Amino acid sequence: MKNLIFFLLLIVGFTSYSQVDSDDILILVEGDSIPYNSIDLEGVTIFPKLKFNSYKDKLRYFTIKRKTLKVYPYAIVASERLGKLNERLKLISSRAGKKKYTRLVEKYIEKELSAQLKKLTRTEGQILIKLVFRETGETVYDLVKKLRNSLRAFSYNSLAKLFDISIKTEYDPINNEEDAIIEDVLKRAYGNKTIQLDLNQVKK
Repeated sequence: MKNLIFFLLLIVGFTSYSQVDSDDILILVEGDSIPYNSIDLEGVTIFPKLKFNSYKDKLRYFTIKRKTLKVYPYAIVASERLGKLNERLKLISSRAGKKKYTRLVEKYIEKELSAQLKKLTRTEGQILIKLVFRETGETVYDLVKKLRNSLRAFSYNSLAKLFDISIKTEYDPINNEEDAIIEDVLKRAYGNKTIQLDLNQVKK
């Protein structure tokens, strides 16, 4: 027992002498000329492993994932265009001028994206509508109503209904199971940095 105690004391003695005050240690990061006593690291988000009750649930999740990641860049573009549009409209005083500018932007976006959007399936279109709400806080119906008029919003929604789509759909990941999956997909994609926001990549 005495030998064991002596051995432990010896180990503690060596480790105590070998410890160095962290304030005495300076780290030089490659590419920098000033040493620091600490390094700032990016936060890491760890998500629980996906678990499914059945193959059907697994298939549904990955189907929604594929469609969500495909249309999400369009929702980002819509949000960015809307923000720029609203900023520009503040600089236009007349109602006629605002209306004219809005139509020009609408035609530009249509020319830019219509070919790709026409290729979307019904479910992809509905997910995109939800994602527009996620990014802007407003339904597509309300956006059209605000930027154009109630009649145009009504006609768009009536046309969408022919394809079993509603542009009045909101995004509610707390109470809607599909929306919860969409939110999980996006958070994981952002977390592992696999999110794709470049429309040029989407087109491919």
